[in-house]
Amino acid sequence: MMSTLDSQRRSSRPRWLLYALTTTLLWGVWGAFAGMPGQHGFPETLIYVVWALTMVPPALLVLARSGWRVRRDARAVAYGLTIGVLGAGGQMVLFYAVKAGPAYLIFPLISLSPVVTIVLSFLFLRERTGPMGVAGIVLAICALPLFDYAPGGAPQPYGLWFALALGVLAAWGLQAYFIKLANASMDAESIFFYMTLSALIFIPVALAMTDFSQPINYGPSGPLLAAVTQILNAVGALTLVYAFRHGKALMVSPLVNAGAPLLTTLIAMALAATVPTGYRLAGIVLSLAAALLLALQPDDGGATST
Repeated sequence: MMSTLDSQRRSSRPRWLLYALTTTLLWGVWGAFAGMPGQHGFPETLIYVVWALTMVPPALLVLARSGWRVRRDARAVAYGLTIGVLGAGGQMVLFYAVKAGPAYLIFPLISLSPVVTIVLSFLFLRERTGPMGVAGIVLAICALPLFDYAPGGAPQPYGLWFALALGVLAAWGLQAYFIKLANASMDAESIFFYMTLSALIFIPVALAMTDFSQPINYGPSGPLLAAVTQILNAVGALTLVYAFRHGKALMVSPLVNAGAPLLTTLIAMALAATVPTGYRLAGIVLSLAAALLLALQPDDGGATST
């Protein structure tokens, strides 16, 4: 009996780690190129529309593989829509936040959303990890704000933008927690179906927020480029659901959220032929150390779950 349990624990660790690293790779590449459509005159709100549509192909693929079964009981619908609305709704709020305040403060703030996930998973899911895992989580949290932090900006009063940024932070932290919580009672394919449905529901909101009076690039460097980059985002969201299914939220969340911007930064550096300095360099070092510790921590090391 014990040997069977031990073998299950050993086999589960590479599984969650593989999914988490896949998400990190996809989101890291996506992050390096996601801004290009906007730079070519395709609005962020329409990029959201493209992203929502790119969620459909992977959703159909996994549903086909699962026999087109979607959980429709009250709990599954509640969990699924909660996860989807927190993710898509957070993005809508972010649109308003960056219009109301400085991006160089907003993005470092919302990057701390894994803190919400970690605290909730520790308190309510009774997730635990060993010393290396704890060290990795701490380093990842310290690294997260450093990739986007740009000191030297004019002092900003804490106004509407700060409240909106906190709202996005809470929404995305809660979303990750609910993904893990939902995986205990429903299949990953159903979770992703409701995430896709929620993303599509918010398309009219994104369209209403779009200023169509301004010139919009509808050429290949606009919606087509957005689709190529956003499919990476969509598939990464799917593999993240599987990562939460097989791994602990307090380890998956910091690994992905620190690893993806690390890869994005490395790709951007390579394309620009530049060397990072200051805060970004510190973020890279801390993220590398965090990823190593989280990957090496035995899955059952110091874990107690009830």
